[in-house]
Amino acid sequence: MSLSGRPIAVVGLGTMGAGIAEALARAGFTVVGIERDADALRRGGERVARSLERARAHGQLDAAGHDAVVARLRLGTDLAAVAAAGTSGCGLVIEAVEERLEAKAALLARLDELAAPDTVLATNTSSLSVLELAAGTGRPQRVLGMHWFNPAPVMRLVEVVRTVVTDPDALAMVVEVAEAAGKTPVVTADRAGFIANALLFGYLNDAVRMAEARFATASDIDTAMRLGCGHPMGPLALLDLIGLDTAREILDSMFAQTGDRRHAPAPLLGQLVAAGLLGRKSGRGFHTYPPATGPDSNGTVPGDPTPAAVPAAAVPAAVAAPPSRPVRVCGVVGGGTMALGITQVLLRSGHEVVVRVRRPDQADPAAAGGVRGRLDAALAAAVARGRCTEDERAAALGRLRTTTDLGDLGDCDILIEAVVEDLAVKRALFSDLDKVARPGAVLATTTSSLPVIECATATSRPRDVVGMHWFNPAPAMRLVEVVPTVLTGAAATETVLALARAAGQQPVRCADRAGFIVNALLFPYLGDAIRMVAAHYATMEDIDTAMTLGCAHPMGPFALADVIGLDVTLAITRSLHEQFREPGLAPAALLEQLVRAGFLGRKTGRGFREHGRRAPV
Repeated sequence: MSLSGRPIAVVGLGTMGAGIAEALARAGFTVVGIERDADALRRGGERVARSLERARAHGQLDAAGHDAVVARLRLGTDLAAVAAAGTSGCGLVIEAVEERLEAKAALLARLDELAAPDTVLATNTSSLSVLELAAGTGRPQRVLGMHWFNPAPVMRLVEVVRTVVTDPDALAMVVEVAEAAGKTPVVTADRAGFIANALLFGYLNDAVRMAEARFATASDIDTAMRLGCGHPMGPLALLDLIGLDTAREILDSMFAQTGDRRHAPAPLLGQLVAAGLLGRKSGRGFHTYPPATGPDSNGTVPGDPTPAAVPAAAVPAAVAAPPSRPVRVCGVVGGGTMALGITQVLLRSGHEVVVRVRRPDQADPAAAGGVRGRLDAALAAAVARGRCTEDERAAALGRLRTTTDLGDLGDCDILIEAVVEDLAVKRALFSDLDKVARPGAVLATTTSSLPVIECATATSRPRDVVGMHWFNPAPAMRLVEVVPTVLTGAAATETVLALARAAGQQPVRCADRAGFIVNALLFPYLGDAIRMVAAHYATMEDIDTAMTLGCAHPMGPFALADVIGLDVTLAITRSLHEQFREPGLAPAALLEQLVRAGFLGRKTGRGFREHGRRAPV
């Protein structure tokens, strides 16, 4: 099936419909744009005109190109134009009216009556059942989803949604149209949220529940996901941009189709909507926005959070936070990548660091593979990249001491544990650190998934034990999650927060709960993606493409899981499931099977995808 030069109709010229019409006209298609009345048509025409003028002002269109696009747009209010345009009428009709099942179903039924028998009807729905809409027509095999992303002229992703009765030729024609419009189509089955929204809104809803539980502030949640995962916006800022009322409607629609509790809108979302706190468009949602903030701005008003954004275990406003303890000498236990990355950051920020390792060759200053040799190489690389000077490198190395004796950490102001992620090993180490650390020293664990309280109760000083979760590689990743337990003293928490800032890092504070902020939000999202593939809902390639192009994530979920390591992904997913007992958090069977087969990702040469084979050791 092919358009064969026939026009494309776009019914509904709101923000999305006008953008679709413009994108298609700029790609060379003749476009019939239809609105319900003259006023709506005028507004739709003005939207297109403003967008084309912006494109012209930015050099994306010259005068001749602008005029050619305008000439290809035929705007009107007569729905019958879908049949009257050209000898056979429009070959494809895209509806882009309001996201209500009744409105879309009625429009598609009417288009079915008017359009030629071979015309394909597409719905731009972002959350409704395409099959349910198709069933109201006499051509369900020629009705499918064509979900564009806003703004349509700019966003490259189009989700093409097939139902169980979709004609393969109709599917191929819609994919061809999307490609001809310069878009990247991904094909997905007809399920709630398709690809991008199905993965995105579960993650967004989890973030709302985090804020609702006062597990962390809205600001810290957003900062953690931007710095920890490279997302362009944090989840709560993104909800403010989408509109909390719109997000709630999408979640309601998804929950009605899936019954998955993670799609049931968090109560806090409903409370904010009821209060009229809808996000940027109302000036306040999870964050507060200046009156002049437009849809393209990231501005927020600091220090004016919503009632939801209160820190866990918050200190009353009238009580000042206790002063942090001075930190001059830091102890780091461990000789692995994370331990040495933390050491490098602390040395470069002017701190003295004592690194305790187990083997004498690791502590030997003359050994190239020892701690000093590896740090010297890392600092030399920083000099070569212009990130520090030779004098700074020499000064940093001058502040380093290495040892195999745990007792040499006795003069340290803070001791940071960075050993294997095994609770028994960490508890034994904290028991030993408790014996050698001076009174008032802070003990910190870099665990990414284990309960910090378990380390704290292995000591006689639980008030001085804090989680300090650095991200790898520490010299490049600015985020540090600071995790006080229910027994941690405020002074110890403030000390770790102050140390992170002094080291040039961005600390966020959260409660002692499995996954902290980043992992608790990231790994359920990865699990959802894995289950999509296992259910033959979409391909790995299309899912990764949808999340990179549709949500601007730096990596798709499968590419990211292969980088993290599938064994690590499985271990963290299990820890989340064990703590929260949510069925939706259980590890996907496909993930467990791949780990059992030894397909662990990039480090083994194969995970979800094939990678270059690892060089022999």
